Amino acid sequence: MPLCPDQSKIISQPNDTKKLIMRRLLTLLTAFLLLAVVTAHGQRTAIVPQPVSLTEKPGEFTLTQRTTISAPADLARYAEYLRDRIDAATGWQLAVSKSNAKADIRLSVDSAKVGRAEGYTLDVTPTTVTITGADAGGLYYGIQTLLQLFPEQIYADAPQRGVKWTAPCVSIFDAPERPWRGMMLDVARYFHDVDYVKHFIDMMAMYKLNKLQFHLIDDSGWRLESKRYPRLTEVGAYAGPEHNKLGGFYTQDDIREILDYASLRNVEVIPEIEFPAHILSAVVAYPWLSCTGLQHELPRQHFISRDLICVGKDSSIKFLTDILEETMELFPSKYINIGGDEAVYSRWEECADCQALMKREGLSKVSELQGWLTDSVARMMARHDRTVIGWEEIITRGDVSTPVVALIWHNVDDSTLVAPGGHKAILTPATHMYLDFPESSTPGEIKAAGWMPPISLERAYSMPVNDYSDSSSVIGVMGCLWSDQFIHGTVLQELPHLNENRSEKYIDYLTFPRLLAVSEVAWGREKDRDYADFVSRVGQHYARINRKGAGYRVPEPVVTSIDTLADGRLAFTLAPSVPGSQIRYTTDGTYPTVHSALYDGKPVIADSRTDFHAITVVNPKQVSLPVYYAPDYSAYEKYGKLTAEWAPLQVQPKQAPWRIDATGKISGNGTYEIAFVPLKGASPLQLGDLRLMKRDEQLDLASGKHTLKAGDAPAVYTVKVDSFEAGTPFTVVVDQYGPSGNDSHGLIFIRRLP
Repeated sequence: MPLCPDQSKIISQPNDTKKLIMRRLLTLLTAFLLLAVVTAHGQRTAIVPQPVSLTEKPGEFTLTQRTTISAPADLARYAEYLRDRIDAATGWQLAVSKSNAKADIRLSVDSAKVGRAEGYTLDVTPTTVTITGADAGGLYYGIQTLLQLFPEQIYADAPQRGVKWTAPCVSIFDAPERPWRGMMLDVARYFHDVDYVKHFIDMMAMYKLNKLQFHLIDDSGWRLESKRYPRLTEVGAYAGPEHNKLGGFYTQDDIREILDYASLRNVEVIPEIEFPAHILSAVVAYPWLSCTGLQHELPRQHFISRDLICVGKDSSIKFLTDILEETMELFPSKYINIGGDEAVYSRWEECADCQALMKREGLSKVSELQGWLTDSVARMMARHDRTVIGWEEIITRGDVSTPVVALIWHNVDDSTLVAPGGHKAILTPATHMYLDFPESSTPGEIKAAGWMPPISLERAYSMPVNDYSDSSSVIGVMGCLWSDQFIHGTVLQELPHLNENRSEKYIDYLTFPRLLAVSEVAWGREKDRDYADFVSRVGQHYARINRKGAGYRVPEPVVTSIDTLADGRLAFTLAPSVPGSQIRYTTDGTYPTVHSALYDGKPVIADSRTDFHAITVVNPKQVSLPVYYAPDYSAYEKYGKLTAEWAPLQVQPKQAPWRIDATGKISGNGTYEIAFVPLKGASPLQLGDLRLMKRDEQLDLASGKHTLKAGDAPAVYTVKVDSFEAGTPFTVVVDQYGPSGNDSHGLIFIRRLP
């Protein structure tokens, strides 16, 4: 993405064109030398997350077929893990021993020497590699850092030829700043199979993330086998007609396989059993769990059900107790996540059983029932030496006297909510850590959550977080990957008959490279962050991510400068964002392809910013979105956020509904103005009534009749929203046509009134 879009230089004399060329050549030479230095040293220092301390030394260590690895018997599986990784990439069969005396790579654990949990020391000399962990997790992380020092082919799953298997000599001390460094994977909205979950864990562990929040339960699916309540998966795991069912679940043996895989990689898997809301999948299986007892169907399209578990029924409480006990028997984690977000209490308000419970417990507000339930469950968990985690609503909906951990998902500053009750917090704000949002607003970006602005790599990396201490209420950081986009339509749903894996590719695209930002934010101190340095290191990891079998969002080329020529045209100078990639560009406003002009380092001349586009080409199948400069519509900012444009192809010859995506522009309950601004064209545009839709539900109707011609004042409609749902699509539908033709152009804006 452009790093310097505003650094334009005015060149007023024709002779300055020669100066421009000389300056650009100098800039190009500097950039080339910088890239050469980064490339030469990238393998030495391109470690993510950045270690606490790293000292480079002369020389290098070389792997050969005679290299041996040693570890004590109780750490043998770590030696075997490293051996298997090396053997897969080299085709060798290295020896593993229990004795360090003559081994070339020596693994051990010494908590006194390292001093900090999950920390490690790594010393590489020309003859030996020594990794000492504070514990098994630290030893594993030392191995990951060592692998990052070898050439990227070390991650290959087939023998690589012609590779010099060397690692630079270094001395490293490293340890995490925070105990909780996590990712949340949503398998409830869309089921991901065991192999992908293991792949996701492997990628987390590569970058030293240690907690996987496993979002197993939601309205659209129950993914965890229960021996006590088999209909939860027999019925609650699949949506749609029998011939086209969508879903799946993990058997208890599947879970044990996942847990075993995660254990070696120092990843703790925390199950999320969501209640009192987001539990329609259980209600579909057992209708008596709800206040109404009515039979429902599992949804194939995203929505948040109003049906909560009935907190006033003893049978519902027994169900929760049974499920949580069964979950604890399966998962060794000391944490159990109970969800707790987005509950709407209308069912409890109408339920005699719930109202009777309120009276018995002396509760004045129906929301306090959730606090009563949370506290009851937290006390039960404490008796089992477990701690309840949930979204921040678990501490804001009634009194909770038992210490819990709240996931702060609205704003970082909300972490202050936990201190008065003696609770702890994990930072996972949607503003920085929700990776289901796109990285950019460039037209052509993949379908993703749109109820908040995009989250770029830089924005994710910039999340503020207090440096951790034992007394801090904030214990860590977590990124979230929601899968509800799969059930906003059919665009992302796989066709199993074709053995597709588009869901995995989609999740990988959203995850990388932003998971690396989550890793570094969670691992180190905020004051030590350096985004420019981070980006240079990330550039060396794209090939490693590919070698690990994962996809990633290819970054756009870097625009290093934009110069204004004497005739008003612009000269663009670029640099690659991925080492070894090509840059292809266009100057006529069209999007480039792999066949467009190849950038050769010389400035590219275009009439305007909006005429210039450039893409990164890693290979013909891996390309970036284009460098994109949005037209300047600042003159219309008083009308709100640009939502859509219209041109002749959108204008109908007779009255017809026109659907405009407003997801992301409708950002909460309130009153909104929708403005249609005519720009140019010889034909008037006729507008009629306007409807605001939430999915297929009409929220409001604004009557009107407007004839818009170029130069006219905008047509403005006013609508109200009183049932906003995050992650839900909103659509504006307006009747329109061109009574005398379709030559009409304009813009549509939406703003929320104060």
